[in-house]
Formats: sequence, C-alpha cells, structure tokens
Amino acid sequence: MANVLVNGAAAWNTLVRVPSLPEPRSHMLFASGHHDGLGGTSAGKAVTLAALGVDVTLATLLGSDAPADLVREALTHPRLTVLASPARDGRTERHVNLMADDGSRVSIYLELPASTGTPPEVLAALDSASVAVLDLADSSLPLLAAARSRGVPVWCDVHDDDGTGEYARPFADAADVLLVSADRLADPRAYLRSRVDAGCRLAICTDGARGAIALDADGWWSVGTAPVETVADTNGAGDAFFAGLLSGTLDGLGTGGALARASATGALAVATTDLGAPRATAAEADALARSVVVRRD
Repeated sequence: MANVLVNGAAAWNTLVRVPSLPEPRSHMLFASGHHDGLGGTSAGKAVTLAALGVDVTLATLLGSDAPADLVREALTHPRLTVLASPARDGRTERHVNLMADDGSRVSIYLELPASTGTPPEVLAALDSASVAVLDLADSSLPLLAAARSRGVPVWCDVHDDDGTGEYARPFADAADVLLVSADRLADPRAYLRSRVDAGCRLAICTDGARGAIALDADGWWSVGTAPVETVADTNGAGDAFFAGLLSGTLDGLGTGGALARASATGALAVATTDLGAPRATAAEADALARSVVVRRD
C-alpha cells in the first residue's frame, strides 16, 4: 500500500473574509465573516490525501502551546500519522489570512517556528515512503537530497514562484512532479517547459477559475474546471488540487485521469470553509471529475 510522506507547515489560523483586500492606507474595514481553523499548506495536502484514501505521514513543527492541541485535533484521521517535531521556541505557526471575495489573499504571519533539525523518525518515514511531498520549508531542504538518494519520487508545490526567487529553486530543481500557480508568472508555458527540460516528469500550472495547463515528455495538457455552485472559501484549493493529482496517480488513473481528479478535488475544496477538502472521497471526486475536460493541446 502506498504511503506518502508530507513535510512542511501545519498552523492554526484566523481567517477573515473581506469584500476586497485593503488599500495601503489608514482606514476602517468591516469583515463579512471570520473563523479559526487548521492552516498550513502541508496540513491541507495531508488531510485531503487522507480523505481520498491515501495513507499519509505528516512531518511538521508544533509548539507546546494551546494552538498545537487544536492543530493535532484537526489532523485526527485514521489514515494520517503526525510526526510533530518540537518548535525551537515552543510556539506553533499562526497566521491571520485576509480572504477577499475574488479569491485573493494576504497572509500575516503571527508565529513562524524554527526547526531543530531532521529527526530520525522523519528519515525512517522517508525510507518507507512511495512519494515524498516536500513543501517550501527550511525543514524540507535536507530531505530533498535524502529523497533523491533513496530513489523516492519528489513532489513539490512551489506556489507563486516567479522562476527567479532563490528560495524555491532547490525545490523546483529536485521535483519529479511540480505544481506552480500562475499568479506571478509572465509566461507559464515557458516556466513549465524549463522545468520539464531540466528533468521534471510532470509540471502543472494552476490558474484559478481558468483551470490549469500541464506539460510532460509527450506534450501539453489543458485542464478545465469542475462546476462549483457556491464558492465558500478558496483557502487550500491548490493543496486539494495537488492531493487529487497525487491520489489519482497512486490509484493508476494515468495523467489525464489524475488531472481530472485534481481539478474536481480543488472544486470540492472551494465549496467548504475547511482547509483543503478533508471530507472529500475519491468516489465523490471522480464523479465530479467526469465533468472536467482534460485534453492534449
């Protein structure tokens, strides 16, 4: 049975809904809603993978504070094992996220925990993993080479990488499968081409309601969107897309089928205020995926 190691952030966040992101000037702003909940890109991937039937080990940093208890509770799932290393300062990662009606977001970091090194338990989990999902985090950097040396496929989500920033470079260079957002890319196709030319097996760029494009050794894919009646929250939609893609790949759906499940899982995520799609099932995602148009360009 496939086991996936996910390494990176798990947080406890306050999400504040606003009509639009505030202008950079002093003024008053009224929220249309707010709630606290699980945050962190790695947590979003882990809970969605578990919901889709994948056995997941999440390696993350947690403090010794009250938010850590809330994070642990939110991560409770029979398919999800949490390896929580102690944050150096004892504080769990926390954000305030301003979520605008158009899907844009500003994340304000309240706490950013520091790693104390790579625990042997994480390396042991890597030894038994079929895939390593290594998210943008200092704790992931030593695992990039460790996964490579063990022959474990590396999947990376570099979010809004623009192709020039230094921090994302080792992740983009190490990835067998890469996910990026179109937010800061002037030429997404050129970016994906550069990644595949550098050895990436599959590179995907998501573009919100416009769908996604992907490139592998055989050429381009165009990925449509699944219908969504009401957008409740876009937080974690990219993580859900990623999880749908990975679960579909592990289930043997092939690239086109996995991309369709990815799009459908992302749609399920935006219909809930939860992080990602923690209540989705593979059957539900695949039923919705039948409405997603995926084709070779």
